[in-house]
Amino acid sequence: MGETRKITAILPAELVDSAMEASGTGLTETIREALRDYNHRAASRRILGMRGKLTFEMGWRALRGKDEA
Repeated sequence: MGETRKITAILPAELVDSAMEASGTGLTETIREALRDYNHRAASRRILGMRGKLTFEMGWRALRGKDEA
């Protein structure tokens, strides 16, 4: 994972409690999972924002190795 950082955050208790219950993990892992999800959504928005701006030379069949030889 690399370098870590200890943080202090002021968060609503019921938000933290419901997130921990939903994840079934402790506080640290719940926050890690939330940050991963946030980064994934941000990356997805950037990728979707490029729709129509990129040209691929390979079709989906070639990318998946399903081209007939």
